[in-house]
Amino acid sequence: MPLSQALLPEFQHEMASLRRVIERIPAGRMDYRPHPKSFTLGDLANHLVTIPGWTISTLTRTELDFGLPETRASQPKPSDTVEGLLRTLDQGVEGALEALAKTPDEAFQVIWTLKNEGQVILAMPRAAVYRSFVMNHLIHHRAQLAVYLRLLDVPVPSIYGPSADES
Repeated sequence: MPLSQALLPEFQHEMASLRRVIERIPAGRMDYRPHPKSFTLGDLANHLVTIPGWTISTLTRTELDFGLPETRASQPKPSDTVEGLLRTLDQGVEGALEALAKTPDEAFQVIWTLKNEGQVILAMPRAAVYRSFVMNHLIHHRAQLAVYLRLLDVPVPSIYGPSADES
């Protein structure tokens, strides 16, 4: 089985769980911040829904310089509604599924580089970038968002099994 085909079920599961968490964001609470050092709920959610789209640049390019004006201009516009967040998420997931399905095994070993205005921040095989900076990063922030929901007394959806609110 090609590596991409082995990764697709996990990707689909994580994206479905992410969608359920995003759908629970309460209207009018995008400015909620559990601690002065924390993201606002809106900033966290906007960051989170862009992460699936990182799969596209990870698997179709060999580098990304996020300090370039054209890179910043190509980023999805932040949303202050759940509907807008879901649109960004769905677009990223659609493109990511296509990129992941088309990636041959050998491409996962190609070195991918992240830069900021030409300065190398990291360079590692695409497989490591996909696992660490896409999937693990997404799972980390999704958990943060689930905690925000709990603190706002919003029922937390099932992610890896029943939650205290869903059995």
